[in-house]
Amino acid sequence: MKKSLIKVLFLAALASLVLVGCGAAATQTPQQPAQQATAPAADDVQKQIDAIKGVIPKFAIPMREVGDRFDNMYFAAKNGNWALAAYMSKYMNGAMKPASLTKPDEYGTWASFYTGGFDPVNKAITAKDFAAFDKVYTEVLDKCNACHTASDYKFIKLVKPTVPSNIHTDFAVKSEPGDVPK
Repeated sequence: MKKSLIKVLFLAALASLVLVGCGAAATQTPQQPAQQATAPAADDVQKQIDAIKGVIPKFAIPMREVGDRFDNMYFAAKNGNWALAAYMSKYMNGAMKPASLTKPDEYGTWASFYTGGFDPVNKAITAKDFAAFDKVYTEVLDKCNACHTASDYKFIKLVKPTVPSNIHTDFAVKSEPGDVPK
């Protein structure tokens, strides 16, 4: 993600330079010599990059989406909608991608957790085993709370949900984990 974002930012900066150059060329009269477009100074480009990074969600906004998807995943699995449970897991992880740029240290903790500590949840979804899912889901809640405490967010304490975050979803649609499009 980081390399992709850097490429996008580079291309955006390059496009900006091209547009500046085109604008200068378009305003020339035949009597005027061609003016060279001056490239913005490196510190100006860095300011633009920093401004873009400044509006990308840090950790709290993606984590809110993670929480909602984690809650919904529980109800999907409980009702046998295994594709929805898998979908929630997939996009729960994807929701954290902005943090790979804005909070790389914290994102590293998340990435390790998702590929390690959260893996049993994904395996229970693949196996369509709610008893196993319920057990590892509860263990993950404990891991989340331990991480929040270790990160000075002990005031964020998760509990097993009693209602889904999205009340307008039919969690009882029967599906297979592999039904999620790639």
